[in-house]
Amino acid sequence: MPIGTAFHERTLPLCYSLSYREWSGYYTPSVYEMHHEHEYNAIRNAVAVIDISPLYKYLITGKDAAKLVNRVITRDVNKVKVGQVIYCCWCDEQGKVIDDGTVSRLAENAFRWTAADASLRWFRQNAIGMDVRIEDISEKTAALALQGPTSASLLKAVAEADIASLKYFRVTSGTIAGVPVDISRTGYTGDLGYEVWVPWHSAVKVWDALMAKGKAFDLHPAGMLALDVARVEAGLLLIEVDYTSSKKALNEIQKFSPYELGFGKMVHLEKENFIGRSALVRDNKEGVPRRLVGLELSWTDVEKLFEDVGLAPQIPATASRVAVPLYYGGKQAGKATTTSWSPLLKKMLALGSVKTECAQPGTKLQMELTVEAVRHTVTATVVPMPFYNPARKTAVPV
Repeated sequence: MPIGTAFHERTLPLCYSLSYREWSGYYTPSVYEMHHEHEYNAIRNAVAVIDISPLYKYLITGKDAAKLVNRVITRDVNKVKVGQVIYCCWCDEQGKVIDDGTVSRLAENAFRWTAADASLRWFRQNAIGMDVRIEDISEKTAALALQGPTSASLLKAVAEADIASLKYFRVTSGTIAGVPVDISRTGYTGDLGYEVWVPWHSAVKVWDALMAKGKAFDLHPAGMLALDVARVEAGLLLIEVDYTSSKKALNEIQKFSPYELGFGKMVHLEKENFIGRSALVRDNKEGVPRRLVGLELSWTDVEKLFEDVGLAPQIPATASRVAVPLYYGGKQAGKATTTSWSPLLKKMLALGSVKTECAQPGTKLQMELTVEAVRHTVTATVVPMPFYNPARKTAVPV
């Protein structure tokens, strides 16, 4: 049975919808109001606060801390400076992705590692013989994402920390309401944003301080439905939706190489040996049979299908995580994994996995769409990702 996070006593009274979902054993609001519109608008136009405490979090310390991280992830951690955060993935021996997450270098031999799935056993298996300590701090460290164009201004007003000079994918330390916190310029929305890492027992004090100052910056709590739309616009993948962890895959088709997920830039083959390297050398040399792509659906096609049955076009209220077929030349070429209407771009967007020969931008595919219980197809054009990439995401905030 799920339990509440460190912020649950504050989020529960705000969740008028009583719409929750389970995330890693915790209650997580799907939406606070009856619709996620205001929450999404906060992400894109003001600032949203999102409880991301259910993330798995690990602290890696000791003389061989960097050696362990480098053995597991595909990126070269030796290039990562203290105070820097990297997005990375890690693979099994066959070069198939187990999970993706972030690694923050807090000190020369100290790393905070986040993961969507539990990874403690895998890390410890690969640490045998090393002088390293792996601590699961998932229940000791709570976390909030502050995302949106006024997030920096809010943090400057409430935090005793150097927010003004905090660069993209960097982390700093400070205090909020007297509570020691780490603040990283990271997020899952593709917008200007930060993540605040808080001692679990002091989480409510930090929440209260943010909410007290937040009114001036139009702060809104946001749930998973709004986050889902934002992350699709940003072209960000969700494990067990856009790809399957190789640990949970039931067959070979459900396993993915980093090169099939657009993670190729995160594979540093030149570094010291790491798990899955031999297979990834082969993938890099020979290529892979499929690729993750962004898709833009023809709204004209969608409108016509509804018009033909006497209906106004139906815009999906939430992002769909149901996989649907994609066709090229009358044959199935892959699948769309997540589909969403973008309120900002006024377009129907999808993430998809397609045969490599169909992955070039400009390629026109056909995507299955059901109207009045009849299956049809609409044109889906392969386009570069991210769909939405505002300059403020990486710029120095004013």
